[in-house]
Amino acid sequence: MTKTDLNRFRKILKAKQSELEGAIRNRDAIVIEINPDSIDQISHTTERELAVDKLERASSQLRAVRAALDRMDDGSYGICVDCEEKISKPRLAAVPWTRSCISCQELADRAVSQPWNAMEEPLFHAT
Repeated sequence: MTKTDLNRFRKILKAKQSELEGAIRNRDAIVIEINPDSIDQISHTTERELAVDKLERASSQLRAVRAALDRMDDGSYGICVDCEEKISKPRLAAVPWTRSCISCQELADRAVSQPWNAMEEPLFHAT
């Protein structure tokens, strides 16, 4: 990867980091409000749960962005942490904070969606 590429990705990551830090600082939506009307209370609770989920996703993504910047600093940016092969530029352009090449990410996604090994013998059989 060229220095120009690294600088371009660093700029993108720094912008994303600033965006996410701003989103995390704004916690107005998760304030607990007491309301005597039960319908309003339920509505506010639902909105609060959605805001907490959004905050958790932003925090997770911020950690990934910071980790990518750390990998830039130590010289391992653009190298898959699983197979140690180069991550393609189109993959980095799509997800600059990625830590895995597309092949390893697909394997990880399949493992999450299918937690059992299809090659293993089932514990019980349908009769």
